[in-house]
Parts: sequence; C-alpha cells; structure tokens
Amino acid sequence: MEHKTDSRSHGRSKIALIGAGNIGGELAALCARKELGDVVLLDIPEKEGLAKGKALDLEQNGAIAGYDCNIRGTANWADCAGADVVIVTAGVPRKPGMSRDDLLATNLKIMRGVAQGIKDHCPQAFVIVISNPLDAMVWECARITGFPHARVCGMAGVLDSARFQLFLARELGVSVKDVRAMVLGGHGDTMVPVTSYCTVNGVPVRQLISPERLAAIVERTAAGGGEIVKLMGTSAYYAPAAAAVAMAESYLRDQKRLLPCAAYLTGQYGIHDLYIGVPVIIGRGGVERVVEVELTAEERALLERSAAAVRELVEASKRL
Repeated sequence: MEHKTDSRSHGRSKIALIGAGNIGGELAALCARKELGDVVLLDIPEKEGLAKGKALDLEQNGAIAGYDCNIRGTANWADCAGADVVIVTAGVPRKPGMSRDDLLATNLKIMRGVAQGIKDHCPQAFVIVISNPLDAMVWECARITGFPHARVCGMAGVLDSARFQLFLARELGVSVKDVRAMVLGGHGDTMVPVTSYCTVNGVPVRQLISPERLAAIVERTAAGGGEIVKLMGTSAYYAPAAAAVAMAESYLRDQKRLLPCAAYLTGQYGIHDLYIGVPVIIGRGGVERVVEVELTAEERALLERSAAAVRELVEASKRL
C-alpha cells in the first residue's frame, strides 16, 4: 500500500461531491450531519447556482440541526483540491424505459472529464463512483485517474443489499435491522443476491421463507432501481447516498467494515481484470482486502454470468 501524507492528521477531512443533483445534495446533507468533514459540491458552470444554493441551504440548516460543517458550492475544480474522498454522481439519471446500459455513451463522456479532474486536483483521494452504468463507469474512472485500484471503487452492493434486506424484512414481518443480506455481481439485471449468506439475526433466511417467495424477492431486488424510476421518473437518491456515505465513513474513520462494493479483481472468484461487486474491507488503506466467501454452485454460476455481462459493457465502453 502506498504511503501518503494524511490531511486528516492536521485538520478536517475534505469531501468532494461531483454532481449537485438529487444524490449530490443528499450526500452533502449526510456528510454534514455526520460531521465527516468539510464538503465541496461541484457541478457544471450552468448548474453552479444550484450547487451554491444547496450548499448555503445546508449550512443554514446546520444552525438548526446542530452540525458544524463548511459546505461550498462551485463549478471550479480547484475548489476540490486535496480532497480526501471524492464521490462521483455526475451523469444523466435513468428515465423510465431506459436500461442502465442505455446510459453508457452519454455518461462515459462525462466520466472521462470528471476522472481527469480528479487526477489533476485530488491525486490522493479515495474515489467512490455512483454514476451508472456503474461497473463500466468505475472501470473508466480507474483507467483515466491511474490511481491504485485500492483507491477506486463503486457503490452498488451496499444499496442492492439494502433493498434485498428491506424486501425480506417486509415479507417475514421482522425488523430490517436484524436482516443481513449480501448482493454481489454487476449493478444491473444480472446482480446476484447471495441467499446462502442471508440471515435474520443469525437464522438462515432459507429456514424462514419458501423457495418461491425467496426467488420472487431476488427478482424484485434486481429490478429495484427500475421500480423507483418508474414510480418517480428519475433514479433513487436517499438510499444510494446513504450507501456511499457508509463507504466513505468506513474509509475516513478506518472502520474496516465488510461491505459489498464494485472492486477490482485479480483472480478472486476466478475473475481477472474487472470491477465487479464483491465483499471487501474498507479502511484507511481504501479497499484493503477482497473477501472470498464460499458460494454454492448455482451462486458461482450466476456470478460468472454477471461478470460476463460486465465485461461486455466494459468492452463496449472501450470502443466508444
């Protein structure tokens, strides 16, 4: 692991949020409430007023809610200089009827510009990508920044697992706090909810639910993002923001949480040279370790299928 001068040792952390839309605003609010550090909300020049307005609103909210956090809206990359964490939400959100893959060409162009900005102004940052299609976007961000793979990852598994947890809790009539679930693979229709590791406070979920109901919940989880897009005409933002902040907090506070994230694999799970959702430990060193869990033959086959779909997406992005 590379050694770096840690700005956290002599002052507040700095978190740069790229994109001041729905997710960007919620990210800023969560970072402020948790007092994770000072926040820079960056957007394109045409949306600088939106970024500045949200920042000012959130700073004023601090006087009521009791958090102390400097929040700045800007269109100038120089204001992000030296950020400890960069969370990327830039890109167009999905519209009803669009698949995540449909977004590829548009968001790829945006990601290339963003990744160059990160490389130039935030060379020591831990980068969390939220933009869709997630697995291709995080690959492109890592390629352009040239950062060590431990410092670039994608937010998908935490969100997908949360959806899975909620649907299971509602089905079983139990507290969502007691449900533990894990979703691996690509952030799309081929995601793999790993039912063999799913428990309610330690009790395997397969003992509590019929295979048919479990299969239906797995299916709903994979379509969870699309369900929200259909309902409100744009992508989810509360849960995605909370998921990314959980990852950022684990890094900034060296919590070493085990979280499913899109991480770079070098042979783990039989997958090479690809960013895909797997369980990882996030601490001060970034993605410190990929955790290899034993999968059933069926789960492994599903993960391989998901990896093939992600690789196809990455190959398509290389051609664009």
